[in-house]
Amino acid sequence: MSWTAPIDPVNKKPLKVSQLCEICHCRKAIIKRPKNLQKICKECFFYVFETEIHNTIVNNKLFYKGERVAVGASGGKDSTVLCYIMKLLNERHNYGIDIQLLSIDEGIVGYRDDSLATVKRNQKQYGLPLEIVSYKELYNWTMDEIVAVAGIRNSCTYCGVFRRQALDRGAQRLGINHIVTGHNADDMAETVLMNILRGDVARLEKSTSIITSSSGSPIKRSKPFKYTYQKEIVLYAHYKKLDYFSTECTYAPEAFRGTARELMKNLEGIRPSCIIDIIHSGENLVLKEKKKRIVSNQSEQQAKKQFADGNRCERCNYLSSNKICKGCILLEGLEKSRASVSIECDSANDGAARTLRTLERLSF
Repeated sequence: MSWTAPIDPVNKKPLKVSQLCEICHCRKAIIKRPKNLQKICKECFFYVFETEIHNTIVNNKLFYKGERVAVGASGGKDSTVLCYIMKLLNERHNYGIDIQLLSIDEGIVGYRDDSLATVKRNQKQYGLPLEIVSYKELYNWTMDEIVAVAGIRNSCTYCGVFRRQALDRGAQRLGINHIVTGHNADDMAETVLMNILRGDVARLEKSTSIITSSSGSPIKRSKPFKYTYQKEIVLYAHYKKLDYFSTECTYAPEAFRGTARELMKNLEGIRPSCIIDIIHSGENLVLKEKKKRIVSNQSEQQAKKQFADGNRCERCNYLSSNKICKGCILLEGLEKSRASVSIECDSANDGAARTLRTLERLSF
């Protein structure tokens, strides 16, 4: 029997062998995977994408039957695909977990309010319960107010600390000890590069951990997208027609992470596998044990034992390795800088994100 090439349903012409999917060899390839440059069709892409994430979950034993899990939902592409995939795989492979959406409202007018509207739509689409925790409720500050006092260059420093605390406090409120986040392979590789560029050796060893936790805290975090490229997440969301919010945070361009991201994208253009290579390098990194220093002062030894990882902040009772946690130190500095006399204004329609959008619409 002679072999007949499949027909392109659009052009009605026989397909060349080079145009066929490299997995099924019967449909036209429409995607070139960023990870390995493999040409595959849409159906095979869905199967490979979902199977790889399932294997990551199973191989690392991220969940157990009956576990309650809070999915960090921001409305962006990563968290939206994470919500969809978690629900899909939980039903397909019978993980037996109870999924809840947990969102943080940082108080960025024109950005977070719109993304939270997307999260609320996702809640209805996927039929999952939703809990929203706000900075204003926890700290009596919004990110717009913080930026007005501390400046835009320090915004990610404040937001990173407060967001981690807000996620933990939201999970505690729900009685959940496991938070799942949408950190992908690009994020993991960027973190490794950032720690190298800053000379932050202490964090290098744990920067690629798929599960993170602290002694003294029952709450752990996991990253099912650890080996998943960001480009593939975007392609999956596009072809699945998922509802997500695509605008970047107004204050993000000033973050140091942007420098690491630009460097990594340049490397990826030369070597597509560099993202996974950087992650594997971080996984295999083991720091040399420091020599124990003999301290004559007994009180100093006791202090070091007392304020180690797993202790609690004296002010807010949050997990801290020092007497006062980083969040309380930042809040103390903000309160000192807060203006003694405030000018009354309608802040509901104000904010850097809203102002930026207004300026973009202007034409001269």
